[in-house]
Amino acid sequence: MIVNTCGFIDAAVAESLATIGEALAENGKVVVTGCLGAKEGFIKKAHPSVLAVTGPHDSAAAMDAVHAHLPKPHDPYTDLIPDIGVKLTPRHYAYLKISEGCNHRCSFCVIPSLRGDLASRPIGEVMLEAENLVKAGVKELLVIAQDTSAYGVDLKYRTGFWGGRPVKTKMLDLCKTLGELGVWVRLHYVYPYPHVDDVVPLMAEGKILPYLDVPFQHASSRILKLMKRPARAENVLARIRGWRKICPQIALRSTFITGFPGETETEFSELLEFLKEAQLDRVGCFAYSPVAGAAANALPDAVPDKVREERRGRLMQAQAAISAARLKAKIGRTLKVIVDEPGLGRSSADAPEIDGVVRFKGRARVGEFAAVLIERSGEHDLHGRAQ
Repeated sequence: MIVNTCGFIDAAVAESLATIGEALAENGKVVVTGCLGAKEGFIKKAHPSVLAVTGPHDSAAAMDAVHAHLPKPHDPYTDLIPDIGVKLTPRHYAYLKISEGCNHRCSFCVIPSLRGDLASRPIGEVMLEAENLVKAGVKELLVIAQDTSAYGVDLKYRTGFWGGRPVKTKMLDLCKTLGELGVWVRLHYVYPYPHVDDVVPLMAEGKILPYLDVPFQHASSRILKLMKRPARAENVLARIRGWRKICPQIALRSTFITGFPGETETEFSELLEFLKEAQLDRVGCFAYSPVAGAAANALPDAVPDKVREERRGRLMQAQAAISAARLKAKIGRTLKVIVDEPGLGRSSADAPEIDGVVRFKGRARVGEFAAVLIERSGEHDLHGRAQ
């Protein structure tokens, strides 16, 4: 068994260690990979019987460990691997990773120390993977990176080639080119840089999904400065208004942190006021969690655990009312839905596993698109009938 781990926050570390323990109890032969493997000796100390430990984005080392402990002669009739490799998502959607690492130094984050600085994939390589995924039946591409909007910065927006024509290694050019594949293209983890404005018209034109996942994290200028985040709340609100003017149907998702060191009740109230003004469609929230090696650990005035969680609960309660109101406005509309399971799908406003869903009555094939008339709504989900 191969266990892929996360070492970002304490809860993820605990979950990773618990999963390794479960795998050892079930199977006994376990190879560990991922971010937690970068912490030398950490996993072996907790689970000395694992066969091997490798670090992040090192599939070759993980497979070497597998082959060392599970040798098997090559059989050309059974060892065929498709061009797209082996993916763990359902057949109809896939994640498309366009870069690794991050140039930001957010004080609560250790990703650069685990994964290094931004390293963008050549655009020709990204497009070839996307094309192969679409040929294999994928109908939704979820574009991901630690910082999607910085794509190509490290390569100075070098020109690559796809389909015999030059294409720059740049977010806008990538979105334009992906938009030619005829599938849903969904953008995740986008910093609100000015050049993101140029992508929104593509959403209005139907080239890519009208959906942006922008991790704002907070609204207080002082807290954002302590977080070392490159944004100001007033600029963000103006940008959101601009995006909605260009593309009224755009769905905005974000994540926030409550209880960051030094956060006062007044600054938390600023965050609640920002939510009220921004009217975001989807929101996730984490109570601040100290991460080993993060600069934020040294900040004064730590917020008690109970207060962090209480604020997280208040934020999610406030957002639930906003989400419910925005979903209610969709009653009576017919939405295009991608079907994940019988009677369960997602609209353009819903990313898999993190957003709401569309529950519907009637028949529709899994992995295909369906038209669903929305009849009622809740805080997070829509309910309707397939047409």
